[in-house]
Amino acid sequence: MAISKADEAELAAKFAVMRPFLDERAWRVYLGTEANAMGYGGVAAVARASGASETTVAAGAEQVRDPEALAALGPGRSRRPGAGRPKAEDRQPGLRGELGGLLEEGRRGDPMSAVTWNILSLRDIARQMTLRGFPCEKDVVARLMHEAGYSLQGMAKVLEGKQHEDRDLQFGNINAEIARAAEDGEPVISVDGKKKEQLGAYGRDGATWQPRGQPVKALSHDFKNKDTVTICPYGIYDIAANRGFVSVGTSCDTAAFAAGAIRRWWQDEGSLRYPRATRLLVICDAGGANDCRSHLWKDQLARLAEQTGLRIEVMHFPPGTSKWNKIEHRLFCHITRTWRARPLMTVADAVAGIAATVTSGGLKCTAVTDGNDYPRGLKIPPVRVKELEDRHLGRSSFHGEWNYALLPVPRPAPGPEPGPQPPARVPAEILNHPVLTGIPAEDLTALAAGLQAQFEARLQLRYRTRRGARARTARSGIPHGNRRLDVTDYLLALRLRQHLSLPVAAVGALLGIGGGAVSHVTALARELLDGARITLPAGPPDSIPRTPGELLARSAAAGNPFTLPENGHPMPERFRTRPDKPVRDTPETAN
Repeated sequence: MAISKADEAELAAKFAVMRPFLDERAWRVYLGTEANAMGYGGVAAVARASGASETTVAAGAEQVRDPEALAALGPGRSRRPGAGRPKAEDRQPGLRGELGGLLEEGRRGDPMSAVTWNILSLRDIARQMTLRGFPCEKDVVARLMHEAGYSLQGMAKVLEGKQHEDRDLQFGNINAEIARAAEDGEPVISVDGKKKEQLGAYGRDGATWQPRGQPVKALSHDFKNKDTVTICPYGIYDIAANRGFVSVGTSCDTAAFAAGAIRRWWQDEGSLRYPRATRLLVICDAGGANDCRSHLWKDQLARLAEQTGLRIEVMHFPPGTSKWNKIEHRLFCHITRTWRARPLMTVADAVAGIAATVTSGGLKCTAVTDGNDYPRGLKIPPVRVKELEDRHLGRSSFHGEWNYALLPVPRPAPGPEPGPQPPARVPAEILNHPVLTGIPAEDLTALAAGLQAQFEARLQLRYRTRRGARARTARSGIPHGNRRLDVTDYLLALRLRQHLSLPVAAVGALLGIGGGAVSHVTALARELLDGARITLPAGPPDSIPRTPGELLARSAAAGNPFTLPENGHPMPERFRTRPDKPVRDTPETAN
């Protein structure tokens, strides 16, 4: 009996309903059942109605007529066992091992491997396998790599790198100070500078709901144009109040800008929120505008402490731990979310976006614009740096470079540091004794008074020669090191050399000057005497001292005892002068 078009249309409607619910085997058996029920011509009619091939329908009809063949397929199978093309690893037994070796080379990062760190694509890996004698397709490589436990993965930023040994202790100190300040009702702020942003139609990460096919249009590149303005947001997060404050600057991100943002926060919000505050705890990173090594940062905070009357305590996170700063995950992340997928065309847009930042946890933000100029490269003079350390800074005993306070009332200025004291000397009254000089004391004193005019004239000549002008004030003598000698000292040095043949080191120890200056002193004394045509008795006595002990004993025996100064120039332990060969009284041998 012929099958009508209406019957085929009815079959087609039934097949369209049943096809999504049947797998390959059930679909084939169902088609065979309908074909057998229709009798002659049923296979062709079912094939036309279902869209399947007549071969598939005939195979299903045969399986329905032979239940044993249908059961031989086994549960869950659609085709006979052994059907289909064999797998590549079955045709090439060494394929899996060779691929594993190639991936192992890449996993170890072997620089000679072509798959270093497995950066090649599946096609490139398949090409490498073909070169090694195991041809295969990229799908085979993907399947075998997944079976071996490989998958596409990005880098996981979990390694901390070098850590400071006191990092955890500093974290503990910061948490303890925050808790103590919160208990006392004192303000605690977390501060940091946010990433700089370019104003203009530049693209930003994130997505927003827009009408289909109408995305926000942005520039295809992020290169900064000549007239592009860059903003520098600096944030202050009040931990106890859960309030954010951001100062948006258009100049440079410097320490002065950061301190200015804190000053603006205190004037606008902090002083109103904490009217009885006596100190302010600032938590910040160790780098950037609030660098723990920045003198400008400390100078600006010191000025703020004086203006507000607050003791500003600063605690820095150790280097490399800025992500634990509370402002990062309590304020900046929410500002980034507010700015997502929208270009910042003007400063007003950026400020409005920050001010609109709110969270379900109660966070609210205030944003202001700072149009002041903050030039880079400002240096604090060394005098101011020393003043900060002496009067304004109070450093903690535990890592004072991280933990310090700026005092509202500077400590009193320290007195001037005492200058170096000149080496001690034996008094001139002791040295001016006949046993040491060979002439009466009153004669040497009178001689010094007579040579004073010539001595002053030479002093003025010295200033004219070196400075080109007359000395403005009278001098008592020519300086030698940090000691000033007069005419009497010059004559004493000459007589100690002439009468006792003392070496220059011994004379210098008695007068409190270096041995090198003794030759200059004796030479000038001789010039003064020669100019006045005065001749003094020359030559040593019958016996000259060989040691400091003999010198002291000789003077004590003559009723002129003295001791060598403890903090003076060192006295030689032994004088090397020979008694039968006195020291020549010439400048060449004075040294």
